[in-house]
Amino acid sequence: MKLKFLAIAVIVFIVYSCGPKMPTPVTEVVEVPLTPELAEGKDLYQNNCAKCHKLYKPESFDKVEWKKIMISMQKKAKIDDAQSLSIYNYVTVGSRVDEERSKLRELM
Repeated sequence: MKLKFLAIAVIVFIVYSCGPKMPTPVTEVVEVPLTPELAEGKDLYQNNCAKCHKLYKPESFDKVEWKKIMISMQKKAKIDDAQSLSIYNYVTVGSRVDEERSKLRELM
């Protein structure tokens, strides 16, 4: 009897683990044409931030996260407030406020 139960449990586990996985939601990135101000922010971002680390896609973070990043990196990158604002505007122009992602991070 125990052997039958164990065999059924193993079969159920295998069938369950081979089942379809939950699809990850796909978010669409909105392409925004670059104004001269945004082009300047992009140029500053690429030339200053890439000196020390890889560049993150602007949509990798929401506006709140980018604000924290910009505050912490401004002194390290040796950029002034105007340059920091220009970079911030560039990285957040197509940014979406993803409340669910922020909520998930809070739960983790």
